[in-house]
Amino acid sequence: MTVTCISPIDGSVYAERPTLTLEAARDVVSASRAAQPAWAGRPLQERIDLVMAGVAAVGAMNDEIVPELAHMMGRPVRYGGEFGGFNERASYMADIAAEALADIQVGEDATFKRYIKRIPHGVVFVVAPWNYPYMTAINTVAPALIAGNTVVLKHAAQTLLVGERMAKAFHDAGVPEDVFQNVFLDHDTTSALISEKAFDFVNFTGSVGGGQAMERAAAGTFTGVGTELGGKDPGYVMEDADLDAAVDTLIDGAMFNSGQCCCGIERIYVHESLFDAFVEKAVAVVNGYKLGNPLDAETTIGPMANIRFAKEVRAQIAEAVEMGAKTHIDTFPEDDGGAYLTPQILTNVTHDMRVMRDESFGPVVGIMSVKSDEEAVALMNDSEFGLTASLWTADVDRAQRVGDQIETGTVFMNRADYLDPGLCWTGCKNTGRGGGLSVIGYQNLTRPKSYHLKKVTK
Repeated sequence: MTVTCISPIDGSVYAERPTLTLEAARDVVSASRAAQPAWAGRPLQERIDLVMAGVAAVGAMNDEIVPELAHMMGRPVRYGGEFGGFNERASYMADIAAEALADIQVGEDATFKRYIKRIPHGVVFVVAPWNYPYMTAINTVAPALIAGNTVVLKHAAQTLLVGERMAKAFHDAGVPEDVFQNVFLDHDTTSALISEKAFDFVNFTGSVGGGQAMERAAAGTFTGVGTELGGKDPGYVMEDADLDAAVDTLIDGAMFNSGQCCCGIERIYVHESLFDAFVEKAVAVVNGYKLGNPLDAETTIGPMANIRFAKEVRAQIAEAVEMGAKTHIDTFPEDDGGAYLTPQILTNVTHDMRVMRDESFGPVVGIMSVKSDEEAVALMNDSEFGLTASLWTADVDRAQRVGDQIETGTVFMNRADYLDPGLCWTGCKNTGRGGGLSVIGYQNLTRPKSYHLKKVTK
């Protein structure tokens, strides 16, 4: 079997790779397991230095990576790739490693010494998505390696060259090949490995269905599974908000990367006093976009990564319109009915419409008018997902009060669609469970081991 990347630029086959047989995949995991004790035995600073050298080696490839990403998943080259966030996240995790992984001292006296160590799980399996393929992967790869785990990386078919590049960069920088391996696996082999306890921890970013498959495969093995399964992230614009800033940030959060962001804005609630002005300004922003070939420097919004993704967004829009929603953006001339999709703003929407309930993961956003914080909170919580929520107000105390009532993983105030590596990246409800980055990310990539040592006294 082969894994194939179809380029959204023109529908051509951009890359193909053969998948491993189950036996060959087992050999990869065995090599990873055999390499883990020696890797964990190296001094922490040595592991940090090697990981950061690997990160720098990825950065040195950026001129090749940027057009490669455009070919694989359609992001315009004008945005310059992902190395800024990739480096920021890895660097932060490197900086906090010594403190985050330090023994927890419980107490020592003449009789007892007590402490808790953070022990690496062993072999960590990272299944990364295509939408931000470098940044989502490094979220786990860097801290897992720094903590003393070995890593097996499986990347999405749409961005199948990313894992190869990361592995080559890290190996060239001195990370042993068996310590960080990239693999191409089909779903059955993946499930088989997990079900036979090949891995000590699994981190998956992707669809709800994919996360459920991971948990089913791990059932009864006691293998830890961390999941981030998408969202339907809301924005709420209060009556005292900076309107221009709210429009610019929320619409960018809804449309950037053709709407294909884990924490992209998918629904917006605006206080009735600002609603008309917000919609007018939002429409003007979107009408200024240039849809086109992502290799063209003029292009500001490229094709969706796959025709089937665009088909789902078109279906949600059509269903909403049939139920009474109003479209505000005329079809762009570059819209080909396939992967090149006109970004759309909808009003007259309700939560009876899929476009306000199901994850769209595309360049469409519904905007509703609300009268109060209570109404906005009820609507924001009326979702099966809970990744982030973006609140717009001049009042920090109010944002905290409202934020406390929202079922979500992260509360933003006056910003959106950003991942701060100092904060835990986490979600609730069908967004999944677990948490990456921050000190908590290290806690999830290690296990506690307690020491209760009674001293011999005479």
